[in-house]
Amino acid sequence: MRYITGAVALGAALVLGTLATTAQAAAPAQPARSGGLYAPTELVLTVGQGESRATATVQRAVTLSCMPGARGSHPDPQAACTQLRAVAGDFNAVTATPSDRLCTKEWNPFVVTADGVWQGKRVSYSYTFANACAMNNDLDAVFAF
Repeated sequence: MRYITGAVALGAALVLGTLATTAQAAAPAQPARSGGLYAPTELVLTVGQGESRATATVQRAVTLSCMPGARGSHPDPQAACTQLRAVAGDFNAVTATPSDRLCTKEWNPFVVTADGVWQGKRVSYSYTFANACAMNNDLDAVFAF
């Protein structure tokens, strides 16, 4: 009698375990907590004085998030996200915008950087301008902070 009771308990445990596993497998997948249907876009943008990312002294830094809406500590996140979307996240296109304004040819370098994720892809970008005038000429909304 003792063996029959043990066999029934073991059988019941196996059936319950199988049902629990089947219920978990049949449950619908939950959307990711990182913004649902949107690929994440979270960036840290900096402006520093120096010749390279490694040697520059950071003067300003802001955060920028573009998905699902524009937000962050950037002073105009909507305009910055709009500019980045227009060039498909190509930071070279942002920093290479020509200007008609004349600047001196002094070498007093400024570095802009962008690190983080743009539409789900890792981004690490830096660009060195000859001086502050050249930097302010060539930048639109993204690095204007």
